[in-house]
Amino acid sequence: MLKGWISSHGRYSIRAGLRVRLVLVGLLACAMLGPQASFADPGGTANTHIRALTFGILPMGGPSESLEAWRPMLDDLSRTLRLPVRSLSVSTYEGLAQAMSDERVDFAFVSGRLALEAVTRNRMQVIAQLTRSTGPRGYYSVLLVEKDSPLHSLDDMFRQPGRLRYARGEVLSVSGYLVPETQVFANRRLDSDTFFASVSVDNHQNNALAVANKEVDVATNNTADLERFAKRFPDQYERLRVLWTSSLIPHAVIVIRTDLPSELRRRIAAALTAYGKGKNATAELAKLQLIHDISGFSPAGNETLVPFADIEFNLDKRRVYSAQWVSDAAMQTRLRKIAVEHEALIHQLMQPPSP
Repeated sequence: MLKGWISSHGRYSIRAGLRVRLVLVGLLACAMLGPQASFADPGGTANTHIRALTFGILPMGGPSESLEAWRPMLDDLSRTLRLPVRSLSVSTYEGLAQAMSDERVDFAFVSGRLALEAVTRNRMQVIAQLTRSTGPRGYYSVLLVEKDSPLHSLDDMFRQPGRLRYARGEVLSVSGYLVPETQVFANRRLDSDTFFASVSVDNHQNNALAVANKEVDVATNNTADLERFAKRFPDQYERLRVLWTSSLIPHAVIVIRTDLPSELRRRIAAALTAYGKGKNATAELAKLQLIHDISGFSPAGNETLVPFADIEFNLDKRRVYSAQWVSDAAMQTRLRKIAVEHEALIHQLMQPPSP
């Protein structure tokens, strides 16, 4: 299993198996559908310079698995838009963030934290949000332990500082890092990277396998990915137990580059939000089930990201309270600064979308 050991404070060694490859691991691009030729906008708006679109995929398991899951739906989208739709799947959140920053993707399926970065730094906007036919309008972050683990509560875990092995997601992962860090560790003025004896970083699937195989003692995950894990690895799933569950996290979203022609952006948003709802609904819903057991996409804007901005704000505040300060005045200055930055971000997210 690919797993790296990190240290944000210089206290942990790094396994050669992960290292810088978390960011640089190969971006796998599917071959383009059809010839690389110009396509006319069927609505009459000229966008002949748009030869193809590239869709970025949030890592779910391995890159190849994600590509395979999304391809049937993207093929339908390509036919609707009359444009080839390439796929770009990555192994890490950082890899997808870099692809968006480099403008190698035109639209992408991303977590709330990645979407915040795309909107505030990479000239993108939210156009749709994942929906599910059953269950809540979101999902939950969890901490996993092995079924027979002596840990039965958070208190059991916190009684063992410096003794346990921890596996978490990347810092851009909402359920794999931000939410548990905010609701479990920062709440107690702790940092997970210094609380545990060792900390490894990997995707949800590999972290769940690590717990099942007793390679780590505690790992982050989420309820949506655990459903997929249960189907793919039923034996290993039976060896897992949930130690802690978070509050509700809103579903992932679709973001798109704001420098694409406005008519094309509207057509893409319309095609996505109509998928699984028309005359071909039965066949389209079957294809959506391949992705992440979803029922489609609902219209959404940047305001959808406000809960994720609040998560980051709360984590920043709790870290301020747990830090060492030369004076109370210095701490209050820092608190005011992050409050002003948060208010500015909320204002930006609530602005009307680009035309």
